[in-house]
Amino acid sequence: MTEQTFVLPDVGEGLTEAEIVQWRVAPGDTVAVNDVIVEIETAKSLVELPSPYSGTVGELLASEGSTVEVGAPIITIGSTDAGTPAPAEPVSVPEPSDPGGAVLVGYGTGGAVSSRRRKPAERPVKASVGVVAKPPIRKLARDLGVDLAAVTPSGPAGEVTRDDVVKHAEQASVFRNIETPAWGAVREETIPVTSPAAPAPTASVPASDAREESIPVRGVRKATANAMTSSAYSAPHVSVWVDVDASRTMELVKRLKASPDFADVKISPLLIMARAVIWALRRTPMINAAWVDTEDGAQISVRHYVNLGIAAATPRGLLVPNIKDAQSMNTRELAKALEHLTLTAREGKTSPADQTGGTFTITNIGVFGVDAGTPIINPGEAGIIALGAIRQKPWVVDGEVRPRWVTTVSGSFDHRVVDGDGISRFIADVASVLEEPALLLD
Repeated sequence: MTEQTFVLPDVGEGLTEAEIVQWRVAPGDTVAVNDVIVEIETAKSLVELPSPYSGTVGELLASEGSTVEVGAPIITIGSTDAGTPAPAEPVSVPEPSDPGGAVLVGYGTGGAVSSRRRKPAERPVKASVGVVAKPPIRKLARDLGVDLAAVTPSGPAGEVTRDDVVKHAEQASVFRNIETPAWGAVREETIPVTSPAAPAPTASVPASDAREESIPVRGVRKATANAMTSSAYSAPHVSVWVDVDASRTMELVKRLKASPDFADVKISPLLIMARAVIWALRRTPMINAAWVDTEDGAQISVRHYVNLGIAAATPRGLLVPNIKDAQSMNTRELAKALEHLTLTAREGKTSPADQTGGTFTITNIGVFGVDAGTPIINPGEAGIIALGAIRQKPWVVDGEVRPRWVTTVSGSFDHRVVDGDGISRFIADVASVLEEPALLLD
């Protein structure tokens, strides 16, 4: 019997390490070529690794929860044949239109490696018998893990609408940790550092009773921390904000929701914000640029297209997938793209290609009830804009105080790339569209 050692491959994402999330095999198990043997998590996605060998599992060389460098051995497989792995395939990073994962280096049969995330909807959801809802709405509820019986319907016939389901899911996400756990009796817990091949330590005190908890920084959190630190200390940030009367935006959203042309699409103020940003970027192109350090000196790269990033809070952490060539989309196409981006991110199915190549980012902090902030620029871009909560507030109109829908638009920009006049002009343009969406008709 020939024993083969399988090393952690480069999954084509330009990363150097990954975390062992779950072994799908145990010593003594029989595996065939392309059987899934382990699930790993990189900084961008979960990936199921197939076996390049057939035979009997020998030893698992890395424990679950450990971080392993690319090229490090992770498992041995005893083979009764020559033990030749499947033919090597070239690295293939998926194009923006390719929903599949990257092909691994050094083995495989040419198929894409699947990237996935366990969805909240995998937990049982009640059948919601007696609730009035169309089949697509019931499917959406199942996908989001929403119990239709707990949703307050807003439809004219007492039916549950798409907005009802999405709003319920968002509220559940915001308030999922609303219960306050009790403080434990132990003041401190020390978790020893172990090598990747060593078994996970057994804590002497249950985590629920500990006064402090150490959480390893890895995966998406590690990538986010590195990117934000690099951005904050390399790009001189300047932040500005403005209060906006968004009443006409809210009226437009209401009309679009009632339009048959948008019956199957989620409509929200974020859609109008996205259109406003694209319009404003065209008027101030330097906001859509980036500072680039080269061997010949620094350059500013101005992009004449918009890959619009949308910051998304997901079970894996903060992701910023982007809509490619958003400037070429009409309102309906952009609405569909936003909906697809949001659902894909929430389900953990965002591909690495969808997270690269962004030119400008929107973060919708208003869904959390936050009015304004000073966000950090996504690396490789020159600006990020935040849409705050839209609330009814007193507002002076023609010398009279009236209730209006008011929001705050704030943003941070790379002062190396764009000056104060350009920054102010851009923010003012976005505010103008939110105040008067008819400007988009030009």
